[in-house]
Amino acid sequence: MTPTLPSTTPAASGTSRGAAVWREVSHHGLFWPVVALIALLLACGVMSPGFLDVTVRDGHLFGQLVDLLRNSATPLLLALGMCLVIATGGIDLSVGAVMAIGLAVSLTYLDTAADPSNVGTVLTAVLLGLAVGALGGAFNGAMVAGLGIQPFIATMILMVAGRGIAMLITQGQITTVTSPPFKTIGSGFVLGVPTPVVIAVGAFVVVAVVVRRTALGMFLESIGINREASRLAGVQARRTTWTVYVIAGVLAALAGLVYGAPTMAADANNIGLMKELDAIMVVVLGGTKLDGGRFYLGGLLVGAMLLSTLERAVIIFQLPSQTTPLFKAIVLIAVCVAASPTLRAMLRGRRRADRSDAPAAPVETTTAAEVTA
Repeated sequence: MTPTLPSTTPAASGTSRGAAVWREVSHHGLFWPVVALIALLLACGVMSPGFLDVTVRDGHLFGQLVDLLRNSATPLLLALGMCLVIATGGIDLSVGAVMAIGLAVSLTYLDTAADPSNVGTVLTAVLLGLAVGALGGAFNGAMVAGLGIQPFIATMILMVAGRGIAMLITQGQITTVTSPPFKTIGSGFVLGVPTPVVIAVGAFVVVAVVVRRTALGMFLESIGINREASRLAGVQARRTTWTVYVIAGVLAALAGLVYGAPTMAADANNIGLMKELDAIMVVVLGGTKLDGGRFYLGGLLVGAMLLSTLERAVIIFQLPSQTTPLFKAIVLIAVCVAASPTLRAMLRGRRRADRSDAPAAPVETTTAAEVTA
């Protein structure tokens, strides 16, 4: 009897490698958010010719894509702090109110200054706004880490009271100033790139370096996974949690300055309204789970851009602005469902069942003599 050996063709080997690569790519947490972003950009490009064009005028970049990057700065700054807080197993519902407080303090100081156009005065106003944001974050951190109050409840206190504080600072009026240096924060350019984009990218790089090049990132993930075990391992969970809330407060105040600088007006009743939900949405779209632990900063870039593109798509498709939250919810649901491990397991199980029911394909064989030859 002549023994036979199954033959392995290069085509079959290449197909299996291609399938493995596709499976790895499609199972990545950012696959579906990137697909949704590309689909939205292409749809906007079809509906609005020239949407994807970028031009250079007077050494500055202009175009709707550049506007999308500028509009992504605020949600990215908010999501940076929110992502770190969520990594510890917490939440910060006060970022919108902190935006309003930081902007109100800065513009009120400029309004009472002798020369609002002075660069030193503007820098002082910015530092005061950031300091107030740090103070708000310190309050949240003290409530959560010091007193052990649930993050949802602790940050809701400042969420509700913070807007009232901003109203007291502005005396219930819309505070407006005329300060070209301050306006540059939100509408200026640095080497042709919009200033908000430069600020957001700079903050992102700083945060990424701190959490990935030091032990802070590991501490955050260990606290989010198991706070008690991390404490027993020597991690100072309370101090780390407090620090993260302070960082989130500073970033929220910075987002408020970037958001309000173009108009140089502090409307305490509307600045930052519902922005905490946008920040959470960006974090979720970026692949970070809300139950704490492992977090992904790179995904925030995609999430912030997707959020801004969605808001612009509502305008391009001439839909009522009131429907924007609906479309945000639809995109969030679609991306989360597509990336659901449970759905993937169900589909994978169904494909295996289909293959088991299919008739077996004939196996090509070669004889031992052929192999020897």
